[in-house]
Amino acid sequence: MTVRSAKTDPATFWARLASGIRRHALLLLLVLVVPLAGCAAKDDLQIPDDPADKLYNEGLYLLQQKRDYKDAAKKFEEVDRQHPYSDWARKALIMQAYAYYEAKEYDDSINAATRYVTLHPGSSDAAYAQFLIASSYFDVIPDVTRDQARTDKAMSALDEVVRKYPNSEYATNAKKKLDIARDQLAGREMMVGRYYLERKDYTGAINRFKIVVTQYQTTRHVEEALMRLTESYMALGIVPEAQTAAAVLGHNFPDSRWYQDAYRLVRTGGAEPNENKDSWISKLFKKRSA
Repeated sequence: MTVRSAKTDPATFWARLASGIRRHALLLLLVLVVPLAGCAAKDDLQIPDDPADKLYNEGLYLLQQKRDYKDAAKKFEEVDRQHPYSDWARKALIMQAYAYYEAKEYDDSINAATRYVTLHPGSSDAAYAQFLIASSYFDVIPDVTRDQARTDKAMSALDEVVRKYPNSEYATNAKKKLDIARDQLAGREMMVGRYYLERKDYTGAINRFKIVVTQYQTTRHVEEALMRLTESYMALGIVPEAQTAAAVLGHNFPDSRWYQDAYRLVRTGGAEPNENKDSWISKLFKKRSA
């Protein structure tokens, strides 16, 4: 009879050991995971949303009492995040735009105000939201030596206030800012025109001064633009156009110091200010006065 040894062969021993390790590892994993899942569920239940009015009033307190505009804006953001589509969220959104504006975080103010206008176009605060967009662009208009893309955006947004909400309290203010923005753009054209004039690129200069008198006639730069047109046309020997520019300047701005300069320029060339009715300058100002 063959006697079996009580000693297990090596292959069987290692197989049983691996199986046992897997069973213990699985049990240990279950022991760890179940309590963690329970804690997570318990924590979720213990962190309810804050009441919308509480968040909103905390934002007002930070805004009005602490002048902490950035933190106030974040509180108003929480109202929208925790209570979307509520009336509190609508109120908080316009306050968020205002808080960011006061914090000089203009891009954030534009984003919040744009979202408000998109979501609530018929609201009584839509005009103010549009005005915040325009003011955010307007307040960072660069000087005339730099690119004026921001000024163009400001003008577009300000025009939107005047066009969409003509009877609102913001329309009058928007019109004043529009005048300032136009003056800025005219100033940019004048700067470039003078640059060309100094370098005796008279055609380039005329083109720039022409933009001023055609597009920005209500700005303070139009007087100088007419004088510079007189100067440029005289330099090119196009005397009739120089005479017309000087005559139109004298007719519309008789007390202007720029007219005195234009008058001297024309007289130095042996001519007098005389309006040519067929000139584009004459037609332009005739149309304006009609």
